[in-house]
Amino acid sequence: MKSAVETLNPTRVRLTVEVPFEELKDSLDAAYKKINQQVTVKGFRKGKIPARVIDQRFGRGAVLEEAVNDALPKYYTEAVNEAEVNPLGQPEIDITELKDGELLAFTAEVDIRPTIEIPDYSGIEVEVDAIEVTDEDIEKSVEQLRDRFASTNPVERAAAEGDVVTIDLEAKVDGEVLADGVADGVSYTIGSGELLEGIDEAVTGLEAGGEATFTSQLKGGSAAGKDAEVTVKVTTVAARELPELDDEFAQMASEFDTLDELKADSRKRLENMKQFDQATQAQERVLEKFLELAEIPVPEKLLEEEINTRKHNLEHHQLGQMGLDLAKYLEFQGKTEEEFDAETKEQAVKGIKTQFLLDELVNQEKLNVEQEELTEHLMRRAASSGMSPDQFAQAVVQGGQVPMLVGEVARGKALAVVVEAAKVVDTNGNVVDLSDEDEEQAAETVEAVTGDAEVSEDK
Repeated sequence: MKSAVETLNPTRVRLTVEVPFEELKDSLDAAYKKINQQVTVKGFRKGKIPARVIDQRFGRGAVLEEAVNDALPKYYTEAVNEAEVNPLGQPEIDITELKDGELLAFTAEVDIRPTIEIPDYSGIEVEVDAIEVTDEDIEKSVEQLRDRFASTNPVERAAAEGDVVTIDLEAKVDGEVLADGVADGVSYTIGSGELLEGIDEAVTGLEAGGEATFTSQLKGGSAAGKDAEVTVKVTTVAARELPELDDEFAQMASEFDTLDELKADSRKRLENMKQFDQATQAQERVLEKFLELAEIPVPEKLLEEEINTRKHNLEHHQLGQMGLDLAKYLEFQGKTEEEFDAETKEQAVKGIKTQFLLDELVNQEKLNVEQEELTEHLMRRAASSGMSPDQFAQAVVQGGQVPMLVGEVARGKALAVVVEAAKVVDTNGNVVDLSDEDEEQAAETVEAVTGDAEVSEDK
């Protein structure tokens, strides 16, 4: 076999391959054997039909076609290895010459990983929000906890903001009651904003047994996005009573003996949360700067596939679960289809560039993924998917996605290397030390940018 490679652009090559016919012997033998098992010829046992008879009855062309289909993957792979390129996706193969007994020649065009030079990232500087927990933050946190321990007592008066009402709902569109537009015994806290727009105004002032009708745009269901005439009937009104903020409350609502200890713990938890958010912000901004420093061409076909994948995931997974289609989603978002397409393309480009750049840094720094790191990552992904670790691991193995998970962890480690080398200061001018940054958190940051699609190499 002879092969040559031609660079069409920084992300695409054409391989030209010539195979002497004698090298196709194994594939020809396999073709005759396969056809032998598929056909019957009177006078010959199945599987024992001579090659000359197959040629006469079914044509030499059918044999050659089967042999070429068998041989192409092998010689394509050999050509890829000889050219030392990293192909992305499936090649476009064109058989340019097939002379029986003489030669098989073909070309294969395929996208490749571009050659990327890692820029000097030691001078990257970013600013992040300072970690500040105010007394108001503490009070809000404790109030939220207090709210969870509130009790309700039925009252014989008109419903007011903060009351819990039990209601029956009926929604009509164009005068017809929707099949999924009836709900009885719904518990609702007035002012929470958790149901339909306009319901707070409708139920406020109603006593048990009272009802009202209002118009609201439905958020989900069979008529999502449409205006509906909603009738609401109040069956009970209950007042919420909050527990006193004292040591007794602290003992009831937590493991602490005093309210001061509870507040101190709230401050610590809020500081930890803000520290996590600060680290994520640093990672995102350092990654932005890192990408700006590098020249990273993006293969057109790969970009097209990534855009389609992102659209598919949004329409058929995220929006489907909400009972929305793309048109309604864009209406809610206040975006045109052109704006959505431009935004999706921008995100796809950034995701691909991030994978290319961090993968190259993984290779340059020889970053390895330990089993413990992979296990930790798998458990986090399982938790976010709502599956048990065993179920998620089984699905990953069956789907051949272990390399994808390894890649996610490795990119997180690569980003951590860049962040550690960067200068990060907060809005108060203080230097932020991220040397002990959680690499798993960095992996999450990378995932948020790259999305679900994985830039895969096929040989």
